Amino acid sequence: MMQLQVLLVAGTHGNEINGIWLFDEWNKSPFLINTHGIKTCQVIGNPEAKKAGKRYIHQDLNRSFQEESFLCLNSSNFEGSRANELVNLYGEVGENPCQIALDFHTTTASMGSCLVVYGRRDADLALASLIQNKLGLPIYLHESDQKQKGFLVECWPCGLVVEIGPIGQGLLNSRIISQTKLILETLMEQINQVKNINLFFPEKLEIHRHVKSIDFPRDEAGNIDGYVHPLRQSKDWQELKKNDELFCKLNGEIIRFEEDEPYVPVFINEAAYVEKNIAMSFTKRELWNLKEKWQQALIDLINHK
Repeated sequence: MMQLQVLLVAGTHGNEINGIWLFDEWNKSPFLINTHGIKTCQVIGNPEAKKAGKRYIHQDLNRSFQEESFLCLNSSNFEGSRANELVNLYGEVGENPCQIALDFHTTTASMGSCLVVYGRRDADLALASLIQNKLGLPIYLHESDQKQKGFLVECWPCGLVVEIGPIGQGLLNSRIISQTKLILETLMEQINQVKNINLFFPEKLEIHRHVKSIDFPRDEAGNIDGYVHPLRQSKDWQELKKNDELFCKLNGEIIRFEEDEPYVPVFINEAAYVEKNIAMSFTKRELWNLKEKWQQALIDLINHK
């Protein structure tokens, strides 16, 4: 029987260095992190960007796991080649196959610690529910956004992104490192519990479902001519109501939230998203009943049934 193996990725973006630093220290001291007996492969997602101190070299690695990128193995596009390489090495049918991928990120937005789930895969939702139940982390369900796709974890049967912030790019921070270690060890603990069929799934799962992203105000030339309103800055996860302030301009003009339905903003003023024309994303907070088929999918995956 194939042994369960979990892929742990830090540095998918080369200037998000806290996870990279933790992995480097872990390699020096193998007992630094308790994996609860689960076998892991630790990799730096984008080593060239890490060396350069940049988010990426040619394109965002965490948008490169899609078919067109897998044709780039011998091209000059580093991230396209790297995505292909990681799948060939650690994919479900790769040289050193992993069944679960956990991708550790940081953000400049005031997101605290949270999980990001892409789409509605059963095993992803089940694993996220275990971590939310244990640590209380909010879950951002990213779906229905054709401009944002090709995420790393989608290439594995089960995968979650861990986001922790706020932290500036290229900076180490004790809280970020401690939170990364805690979440990593909790994930390993819960995966081990599933392996031993010694687990407790919650009845409910609170989801922040992606609705849409909005750009900054721009002038006729396409330049940003407004900024996030001070009442909105650092207010991730706080529900918006109609007429709440979103942006302001130097001339005093205020741009307000005009939706009738209350939304919850996330990734407010994330530095890396400016190039993607995203000032913040709107989500809808929902409480879902946990489905038995989600639980069974995770149990079957981890126990190779």
